[in-house]
Amino acid sequence: MDLQLASKRAFISGSTQGIGFAIAQQLAQEGARVIIHGRTPVKVEAAVQRLTACCPEAVVSGIAADLAIPEEMESLLQQLPAVDILVNNAGIFEVRDFMEITDERWLHMFNVNVMSAVRLSRHVLQGMLSRNQGRIVFISSESGVNIPENMMHYGTSKAAMMAFSNGLSKLTKGTQVTVNTILGGPTYSEGVAMAVEHIAATHQSPVAAIKQQIMQHTNPHSLLERFIEPAEIASLAVYLASPLSAAINGASIRADGGVLRTL
Repeated sequence: MDLQLASKRAFISGSTQGIGFAIAQQLAQEGARVIIHGRTPVKVEAAVQRLTACCPEAVVSGIAADLAIPEEMESLLQQLPAVDILVNNAGIFEVRDFMEITDERWLHMFNVNVMSAVRLSRHVLQGMLSRNQGRIVFISSESGVNIPENMMHYGTSKAAMMAFSNGLSKLTKGTQVTVNTILGGPTYSEGVAMAVEHIAATHQSPVAAIKQQIMQHTNPHSLLERFIEPAEIASLAVYLASPLSAAINGASIRADGGVLRTL
């Protein structure tokens, strides 16, 4: 299927690894001009080289910026050209008891997970509306619906992302611009893989067995009964970035492996 993405310019925040990189890779494979983003120049350059190696004909560039630092965020916006596709993927998470989450931790979580998306969306939306074409995709989480008791600040930030996305979509009424959100489920990103491999080595157990045990313990209601691969989230994101998804706007779409019972 031709997703009609050739020559479209896409910026994906937090795309040096995991879901973000998988989205960048699939967009590049579809012929889009991809801008990689990460916190440090070293990580960005490594991701650009990795993407160029697997997609030799792709047009790939990168911008490094820590989205939690106002000066670096402003520098990113100044460097960012007009884009056809914005994927708000950057985010942080941590497991922490509610009583131990300080105001500073709450504010930091919202600054990175929510306000970075607000700032990027505000920067690109008017241009998209003026050109009457564009796609904004938010990568949220099932944790924004089923708030984890040990990650309340993270889950609440993802709920706020969904709410913001829904409101933003209303500004696109009658245009060829769409705004949508993906509710991802437990995904086997690099960070998760490192943790699982460490546990497996400590207990001298196969990685596959540890992965299965974790899923059964933390997500017993999963219909998929395994971790989601980053590429599986990316496939939906790339479709939503495509002109073929014109009828989908203001939606929160589940790619959670059936973890959520209701939405």
